Amino acid sequence: MIGRIRGISGPTVSVEMAGLKLYDRVYVGHSMLTGEVVRLDKDLAVVQVYESTKGLGIGETVKGVGMPLTVRLGPGLLCGMFDGLQRPLERLREEMGPFITAGREIYALDYLKKWSFHPLKKKGDEIKSGEIIGYVEEGTFRHFISSSRAGRMSWIMGGEVSLNEAMAEFEDGTGIFGCNEWPVRMPRPYRKKLAAREPLMTGQRCIDFLFPFSRGGTAIFPGGFGTGKTILEQSIAKFSNADIVVYVGCGERGNEMAELICEFGLLKDPWTGKKLMERTILVVNTSNMPVAAREASIYTAVTMAEYYRDMGYHVLLLADSLSRWAEALREISASLEEMPGEEGYPTYLASRLSGFFERAGVVETLSGKTGSLSMILSVSPPGGDFTEPVTQGCLRTAGVFLMLDTSLAHKRHFPAVNWFQSYSLYEKELSGYFNEKVSDQWERLKERCKEILQREEALREVAEIVGSEGLQDADRLLMKAAEMIRMEFLCQNAYTEDAFSPPEKTLAKIREIVEYYDSSLEQLKKGVALEEIFKG
Repeated sequence: MIGRIRGISGPTVSVEMAGLKLYDRVYVGHSMLTGEVVRLDKDLAVVQVYESTKGLGIGETVKGVGMPLTVRLGPGLLCGMFDGLQRPLERLREEMGPFITAGREIYALDYLKKWSFHPLKKKGDEIKSGEIIGYVEEGTFRHFISSSRAGRMSWIMGGEVSLNEAMAEFEDGTGIFGCNEWPVRMPRPYRKKLAAREPLMTGQRCIDFLFPFSRGGTAIFPGGFGTGKTILEQSIAKFSNADIVVYVGCGERGNEMAELICEFGLLKDPWTGKKLMERTILVVNTSNMPVAAREASIYTAVTMAEYYRDMGYHVLLLADSLSRWAEALREISASLEEMPGEEGYPTYLASRLSGFFERAGVVETLSGKTGSLSMILSVSPPGGDFTEPVTQGCLRTAGVFLMLDTSLAHKRHFPAVNWFQSYSLYEKELSGYFNEKVSDQWERLKERCKEILQREEALREVAEIVGSEGLQDADRLLMKAAEMIRMEFLCQNAYTEDAFSPPEKTLAKIREIVEYYDSSLEQLKKGVALEEIFKG
């Protein structure tokens, strides 16, 4: 299919071409820019171009691919760094230098590299759709190769094989290859969704202890400028107990992404002792990249995350930030002249957000394994206004809400999670796990911790009026214990060894504070002076 450009408005191009379908991928102009059909009207199609349209002219040719925007899935994705269209940035730099040339198409995977294939089936076996036939070693992980259809195998090979060679073949001559393509906007299939039963440990005490997050769950943490969203998300990426991490820098500043890449290349994984980058995929769409590709970047990332989930791994997807993705959606919607909703965002913003969140969860895969995809997404509400549409749209579906407080950040309290406004819907489901696997005192100590913080909040106004010296000794002791919880327990320095706190260390720390408070209270009741208690 070949057509012509009729009109250009920023990243939006009007094309005269018959036979296109909604969300078909096309190549626009002499530069072969990647685009996607977003509207159809008889023989006129509106195309959203994912690259800069600078220099594009009326009358240039447009070629239809006949398939939607897809990603290539196979061995070689781990340790990779891609842009929003899954182009490998390191290989692009080797070919064209530090600046990406528009219209440059390059495969995400190395199709010539040899992989050692270990078959798990044999000739004559009946294979079901989604069933695993073998695996290759991808770093420290087994990268399972599965069949996309059912049939009887006529042969299966073992040993060294590249991705452009068939690893097995059905009796009808159809080959099974080590890689495949998948539309980014279509969720990958599974047998059924399962209930979330296990926590995703982040290494952050305020999250793991007060607002636990489950594998397969979703979490958002909105916060104004300077509240530490990026540092918190990067800390979780470094220290979470997920098998594989997919990190999306969606509209992030280039210097922040450069710092992240440098750190990930040097840091060791606290769970395995290996390099952190060995279990990480980076999707980079910095603020100076085309805005249209930003809208596609989170779909590119979640599809790769689902691919590893289908192998039975626990995958964590982090996006920074969802607000910049929504802003890209707003800009594209405006160029399409769609009816604006609240604050100029498209009216379908909430449904797009819900559809994206629904791709998280614990599932039984087509091969019978259990895998999970968890999402932790930052939100940057303008002016710290949590009533704006993106935050409210996320609140409808997110299981954990971590409010990052500007006042805490100004006091240099990080992570700046407000323990009164935040909540977790997974708390009751996970309480049994912590009581059984960590300690039967976990829930009791959590309730004591919350009680002390709540009582201190009630005393704060009185203390501001009469001063701390005007309070009763028991209240002064309570204020002291609450301060210890805030400064020694809830505070964590992301640049020291305290950046990662396993459950056992978390429990020991809060137990020490609560026991100090209880023993001091007993001494106070016996008549010991408060100053003597503080000295001791």
